[in-house]
Amino acid sequence: MSKRPDFLGLEAFVAIAERSSFNKAAVHLGITQTALSHRIRKLEAYVGVALLNRTTRSVSLTPAGVSLLPRARTIMDEARKAFDQLGEEAAVRQDRLAIGCLPTLAIHFLPRVLSVFLQDHPDVSVRVFDNSASEIVERVQKGDAEFGLTILTTNRWDLDIKPLIREAYVLVCNNDHPFSRRKSVTWAQLAGEPLIRISTQTGNRVLIDDSLGAAGEKLRWSSEVQHVTTAVALVSSGVGMTVVPRGTMEAVRQGNLVTVPLRNPSIVRTLGVVTRHGIPLSPLASALLKLIEAHLPAAGTRKRLH
Repeated sequence: MSKRPDFLGLEAFVAIAERSSFNKAAVHLGITQTALSHRIRKLEAYVGVALLNRTTRSVSLTPAGVSLLPRARTIMDEARKAFDQLGEEAAVRQDRLAIGCLPTLAIHFLPRVLSVFLQDHPDVSVRVFDNSASEIVERVQKGDAEFGLTILTTNRWDLDIKPLIREAYVLVCNNDHPFSRRKSVTWAQLAGEPLIRISTQTGNRVLIDDSLGAAGEKLRWSSEVQHVTTAVALVSSGVGMTVVPRGTMEAVRQGNLVTVPLRNPSIVRTLGVVTRHGIPLSPLASALLKLIEAHLPAAGTRKRLH
């Protein structure tokens, strides 16, 4: 079994060798001469050979000490560099924060929260992964993002989830469409109408498909896009209608569009926070998340869950 390195002994040895004095070395290290002598005796016992010639007036190196000194200096220098580098990396990590966020939230909700956060933390760099729900989960799981603001669909053993708000899906149509004057529309009434659907990569699409089941096969999805904002723009141009969570309409300003509640069934999504199971958030991430919860949209648009 190999011996444990005696770093304190090496530090004491180098300090004495460079100053040729126990007294000066003890002052440099901030310890007593008794403690210094103890370290040297322990080091010499460790290596099994005398390293210093000591008299009442002088201190000199033995041949073994002369051989050890350059290597001891290298070891101590490398250790100092390693600790300095770790300190620098820790400081950089403390000044950086990465989170995941659904694109629609990143457009209309997150900016005002980050504005307040960065006023309180002007030296912090925030990276936002404005990805799909599935991509956000992967970012958090791999540690690329400390937490993610996303739609909560399925539970995973390696992630913790915290529901924050719920919002219903609505039909988006032009203000000259007959549906725009109704108080609500059923899914059955949408059969045969040209609809614009969102990519299968989004949690919205999965939730709608699961909720409708076989009834969804009667719908006419004439177009498919990757993002909610694109779907809404196509509706504005008269391509068709689309179905989106009510809150996402805050991200798009289209004066000719109307949102109509959907029923039979009414579909609701839950938005919340995902974090890695068993991994506590950094102080910066905790501060930002607390700010996000405090700035959640009003209950008129969405229902808070806390």
